[in-house]
Amino acid sequence: MNEDINVVALVVFVFFFALVTVMGFLAARWRKAADADNLDEWGLGGRSFGTWITWFLLGGDLYTAYTFVAVPALIYSAGAVGFFAVPYTILVYPLIFLFLPRLWSVSHRHGYVTTSDFVKGRFGSRGLSLAVALTGILATMPYIALQLVGIQAVLDVMGVGGGASTHWFIKDLPLLIAFGVLAAYTYSSGLRAPALIAFVKDSLIYIVIAVAIIYIPIKLGGFDDIFSSAGEKLSETGGALVTGPEGHWAYATLALGSALALFMYPHAITATLSSRSREVIRRNTTILPMYSLMLGLLALLGFMGIAAGISLDNPQLVVPQLFENMFPAWFAGVAFAAIGIGALVPAAIMSIAAANLFTRNVYRDFLKPNATPEQETKVSKVTSLLVKVGALVFVLTLDKTAALNFQLLGGIWIAQTFPSLVGGLFTRWFHRWALLAGWAVGMVYGTIAAYNVSSPKQEHFGGSTAEIPMIGEIGYIGLTAFVLNAVVTVVLTVILRSAKVPDGRDETKPSDYRADAGDPGVKEELPAPTAAP
Repeated sequence: MNEDINVVALVVFVFFFALVTVMGFLAARWRKAADADNLDEWGLGGRSFGTWITWFLLGGDLYTAYTFVAVPALIYSAGAVGFFAVPYTILVYPLIFLFLPRLWSVSHRHGYVTTSDFVKGRFGSRGLSLAVALTGILATMPYIALQLVGIQAVLDVMGVGGGASTHWFIKDLPLLIAFGVLAAYTYSSGLRAPALIAFVKDSLIYIVIAVAIIYIPIKLGGFDDIFSSAGEKLSETGGALVTGPEGHWAYATLALGSALALFMYPHAITATLSSRSREVIRRNTTILPMYSLMLGLLALLGFMGIAAGISLDNPQLVVPQLFENMFPAWFAGVAFAAIGIGALVPAAIMSIAAANLFTRNVYRDFLKPNATPEQETKVSKVTSLLVKVGALVFVLTLDKTAALNFQLLGGIWIAQTFPSLVGGLFTRWFHRWALLAGWAVGMVYGTIAAYNVSSPKQEHFGGSTAEIPMIGEIGYIGLTAFVLNAVVTVVLTVILRSAKVPDGRDETKPSDYRADAGDPGVKEELPAPTAAP
């Protein structure tokens, strides 16, 4: 960590941080509704966002501090395997083109706020809905923590907080302040805050990446020298500039499994349901790939960090340190602001999404079925604060490298909701008990397999790849768990339907999945909750 404060960079960083803080609080007046005390307004921005706002919002919650910190860090430490993030973001867009418009339509027709709302309505099962909700909350917590790790990495490189001997409270005070500001404007403005701030965040990121991909290679002698230096260094540490045959299964399964998981995350669905029409979603699935181009360029920063001779015990500091070493102080401040704001936007959306899940699918379904919209909104606001506190405790008490590994564990978990959500959007054939059993098998296998993975710094949960049963190749645990989940679901569905075991009531109808804004019946009140299975 740099113990000397980079004053110029810090001033620029504080300026942009203050700017987005003001925007966050002013967002409460942006598109203000007559009645803001309901989850449609606080948690979904009134379901009123158009194409460009939705694009910035989706980009804001999908391209996060993970993008800036973890992807180049993985490439810096392991080489080309880190590029799996590029093909998985390419694979995901044709997939979401198929199912997101259907999810938007049925959710607006019935007033669904979360994926668990849809699962309960489709399969008539509060148990399955609860499983999906708890999985979403668990998977989101380490993802929020990773955003705070991104902010802390920037503060460390700028020298804010003092040296290793500094009292822990003084050392972590800047992070605590950033957390407090994030919590305050999220509580006040709901989803409107990250939607407005996302414009600043994405603009800064595009500027920084465009400058970095041109300016840094010039200072390092060009891409030939960068790849040559990176190749030599990685060969000494066990990494590789190009993935060898032994890594093909891991690379391919990571890409495919991550593509299946990405839009299962609650924050991705929250951003989707905030849009005002089905056509907005269809347009966004065609223009979101622009972010994949940015991700490919950003990933190259890991190689540049190696070529620049940066030596770190914590690879997550490589991009901030690269910017500190290569850029003039003022532009380093701009780059640090891009990373910091790139953490604030998704952290806000994630906390709102997790809070919505708890409120609708735990509090209302099991604790207070007759909760008023005002009570739901209040509970969701408080829960969003508690979720962020949990993430903050995670960051302050555990080793910083653990955040990435637990986020990868979250990816394994969230992929297990795919059969219930995406399967349910296209067919009612799956039996609710079979889906619940498949989910349980996938969760148990994925968690145990991940627990048994070790790394030089962690005895357990040290990674997300392991040997695939019966195949013998190293692959992504999340995809293996998903296959087991799907097999169990299909086999048990055949058995249960053959035995004529009663199924839950489906409150949707085929026309719901093609409905658009303005169609009769859109955003009807939810029917009374169905009985638990």
